[in-house]
Amino acid sequence: MAENGKAHQTVIKKYANRRLYHTGTSTYVTLEDLATMVQSGEDFVVYDARSGDDITRSVLTQIIFEQENKAGEDNLLPVAFLRQLIRFYGDSMRTMVPSFLEFSMANFARDQDGLREKLSQSFGPSAFQHALEEQVRANMNFFGDAMKMFTNFGAGAQGAAGVPTTAQPPAAVPPGSDLDDLKRQMAEMQQRLEALAKK
Repeated sequence: MAENGKAHQTVIKKYANRRLYHTGTSTYVTLEDLATMVQSGEDFVVYDARSGDDITRSVLTQIIFEQENKAGEDNLLPVAFLRQLIRFYGDSMRTMVPSFLEFSMANFARDQDGLREKLSQSFGPSAFQHALEEQVRANMNFFGDAMKMFTNFGAGAQGAAGVPTTAQPPAAVPPGSDLDDLKRQMAEMQQRLEALAKK
């Protein structure tokens, strides 16, 4: 469910002894149970039982940490990506990163679902696995190129991802305020993302 539909979300309470209580089923659950809920599309919000604070973000982060520890060599998050993510915490572009990541992951998930459906109808398991790996590589290349664009944003007429920026900005904004400069940069970034998506 949508984040703004919090009235319909499952409520999980976290107690001082670190136990998680599922108010819908009146049972205690584990981080593994919450990971299964996420994977099955069940939305939930986690509150600190004592303070009432929403701690959903920290619990989801903890789930990712646990999953990465269990994954062994099959980690989902590459070290280079984690390093870049940490760098963004001190960067002036950090306010744009959450929206960009959300957009990228939504597109990635949509592409995977479509590919999975097509291939499962047409090919056997081995062909499906091969095609899925190819699609993952293509999506990760797009994602990596777009992330480079963030880190080298003002690199000149040739974008950081190798995308020519021949398109003119939507409007000539007179120099002056920081807001005007930010608008111009956002317009340029949108053009580059659209060019990457067409590749």
